[in-house]
Amino acid sequence: MTATRTTGASLLVERNLMIYRHTWALLLAEILEPLLYLASIGVGIGVLVGHVHGLSGGVHVSYAAYVAPALLATAAMNGAMNETTFLMFGRLTVDRVYQPILTTPLTVRDIVLGEVAWALLRGAGVATAFLAIIGALGLVHSPWALLAVPGAVLIGAAFAATGVAVVTVIRSWPDFQYVQLVMLPMFLFATTFYPVGVYPRPVQVLVECLPLYQSIQLLRQPALGVVGPALLGPACYLMAMTGIALVIALRRMRRLLYV
Repeated sequence: MTATRTTGASLLVERNLMIYRHTWALLLAEILEPLLYLASIGVGIGVLVGHVHGLSGGVHVSYAAYVAPALLATAAMNGAMNETTFLMFGRLTVDRVYQPILTTPLTVRDIVLGEVAWALLRGAGVATAFLAIIGALGLVHSPWALLAVPGAVLIGAAFAATGVAVVTVIRSWPDFQYVQLVMLPMFLFATTFYPVGVYPRPVQVLVECLPLYQSIQLLRQPALGVVGPALLGPACYLMAMTGIALVIALRRMRRLLYV
């Protein structure tokens, strides 16, 4: 049974891969977006900011090196959410891709796991490419930064599963404004561009509960040479988020597709 489910999900991944062979420019856009932020804010404002305290006991790093891991976490989040909300909503309501799929031996579980797995594959590719670029720019100061790739995969899993759950409650295209109403403030305030210490303690607690904050911590710490038990908290948070979101997504997708 497990092998069958795995095969079913992989077939959906293969389908998406065949489609994206002709739309590979979309993947380049996912890499370009964080690079533009890095150039405009990390480098542009970084000239004014200069060097900032890293996370490893007083070590100073450039502002661009501090911001880069956070932009990678944001790219992993946005890529997963876009794939499993905006694009999946089109497949559900306009193209109606999944209804014919369910006439085959594939199940709703295969669809959900396949879409999440595809988002992970894209996230790993974007993370690897972005990490290579910032490494070439001299913004990587520790070999532990390689942990950003599996870290980005975990971030992608959490937000992809959440995206599938979210798309089941979206009624029409204008509802995506509510998604952006959550995503944009989280991007701005989840320590993407500055440390959590700038907030008063009550606000810090709220920020630390945000999934993007945990995602940024998971990538920023090893990128700045800090590897230790502190990484377990963000990793466990994102794994729990993935599991809970998958349970919700499976139940609601079954109802939505009348299976």
